[in-house]
Amino acid sequence: MAGHSQFKNIMHRKGRQDAAKAKLFAKLGREITVSARNGTPDPGMNPRLRLAVQAARAENMPKDNIERAIKKASGGDTEAYENVRYEGYGPGGVAVIVEALTDNRNRTGGAVRAAFTKQGGNLGSTGSVSHMFARIGEIIFKPAAGTADAVLDAAIEAGADDVASDESGHLVTCSFDSLGSVAQALEAKLGPPESVKAVWKPSLGTQVGEEQAQSIMKLIAALEDDDDVQAVFSNFEVDEAVMARLTAA
Repeated sequence: MAGHSQFKNIMHRKGRQDAAKAKLFAKLGREITVSARNGTPDPGMNPRLRLAVQAARAENMPKDNIERAIKKASGGDTEAYENVRYEGYGPGGVAVIVEALTDNRNRTGGAVRAAFTKQGGNLGSTGSVSHMFARIGEIIFKPAAGTADAVLDAAIEAGADDVASDESGHLVTCSFDSLGSVAQALEAKLGPPESVKAVWKPSLGTQVGEEQAQSIMKLIAALEDDDDVQAVFSNFEVDEAVMARLTAA
């Protein structure tokens, strides 16, 4: 029975991973389609589409899926989609930014507001917390991409702002506006990146305790589970010991 239970646990975990991957591909595909629809279907001539394709490739999205998402832009069902940013405060006064791509503001706004309320937070107006963040680009490479010096040299040549390297890999940061071109130049030098993302980096963190951190993580998980939500960012910070307990749970 123990072996059977272990097998079931593995299958359930794999099922969750497959479902999460499918949801991620759906979100990446939507961004590709809307990017192609709002510009040109040629990534070389469309910076937003080029970035969307780079992000999809970094997540190992199949080439056929990417091509189908671009072709879908020729249809008329993508015109209604728009980018929406929600801002608010989670438990403990933690600042939260939610980026969504939606064809129904009322549906998405209601779902986001409900998630905040359930975890003891509150949704604010646009601009209420974004002033505490900087919009930047982040490109991550695995350790095998090169030595710290080699990645630093490539990053400088590509026009990046900073590089942080450790045993887990290399984190290259650059301005948001140059993310597409920097990622393209680095890929030519170092190979495919592990991820390419535009992020909101907090300029000041908010320290919280374990109970509040649990509520914030539940809030972020609920938001990320929404099909319309593309990304969630926050400025919460916890002690290393607390984070170790939370991740082990």
